Amino acid sequence: MTPALRTERLLLTPYVPEDEEGFVALFQDTRVSRWMGDGPASEAADRALFGRIFTKVYAQDLFDVWAVRRDGLLVGHAEIKPTDVSGGHEIIYALAPAAWGSGLGTEVAEAVIAYGFDTLGLTQVHATVATTNTASLTLLDRIGFEQVRDVTEDDGSTTRVLVRRVTTSETSPVAR
Repeated sequence: MTPALRTERLLLTPYVPEDEEGFVALFQDTRVSRWMGDGPASEAADRALFGRIFTKVYAQDLFDVWAVRRDGLLVGHAEIKPTDVSGGHEIIYALAPAAWGSGLGTEVAEAVIAYGFDTLGLTQVHATVATTNTASLTLLDRIGFEQVRDVTEDDGSTTRVLVRRVTTSETSPVAR
């Protein structure tokens, strides 16, 4: 069962059915979805994805997925899951544009990384980021991710595979 995580300004909790409209709004915003998976999807596809979080991901305890909340409002999405592309566990995060530029992305990423290291016992976590997503690349570089390799996608674009390894000085922003 996905646990709640807390940072200085955010609460990451498992989704509840009432989050569907906020989830769909987040994923329908092309400023956000252009960086997620294969890019923007239909509203029906995003609703189906939300449904699978309950019927598949949570029901089968496949991996951890969180609604990211600030002051009770849904402002983002986060995951940590095993992937073939990275060859390990990958963090995924997205914030609504209204939450950009205030350090919340760093808080989300650090909380999910700490969970991976502290709770899942991982020694490294990965991220995959389009080379054109300079904001995420800058954030991940700032918090200690290093480039592993680049992957050329079917459409000719490039995805950067990054890794952050646990260090003996890791400190967790996650409240226990």
